[in-house]
Amino acid sequence: MQTLGIKTPSPDGAATDTEGTRKGPGRDLSPLLAGAATAVGAVGALLALIDSASPLRGPCTLFFLLMAPAVAIAAALRGLDPFGRAVCALAGAVVVDMLVAQGMLAVHRWSVHGGVVAVTVLSLAVLLLVLLRERISGKRAQE
Repeated sequence: MQTLGIKTPSPDGAATDTEGTRKGPGRDLSPLLAGAATAVGAVGALLALIDSASPLRGPCTLFFLLMAPAVAIAAALRGLDPFGRAVCALAGAVVVDMLVAQGMLAVHRWSVHGGVVAVTVLSLAVLLLVLLRERISGKRAQE
């Protein structure tokens, strides 16, 4: 036997969905957070590339070096659940950063600029490969 509850409207008149969360403008913050994260990452890369003496250079650059590869890897892992995808993407980002650092140390060419550029290029390459794979698989599915 199933008990059905009666839903009463909220006192302020805002609509709610079946889970009790409110709907309406300003309720979904994910695009705002994604934009803010992109801005912080871009500022970090820019501050590292221009050798700024700002105290924000370190944290923003670290954020960029972790998030750029993590976003690219997360885009490639769409089949996983969100928590598993986040953990794998963050672990993959650390691996990419460590491989870039190890490669620069192995060839005796350590450089902050080179590291930021190498991580950016690798992240963009992974992201472009994911987009290319989706485009190819989408065309084949239509045929």
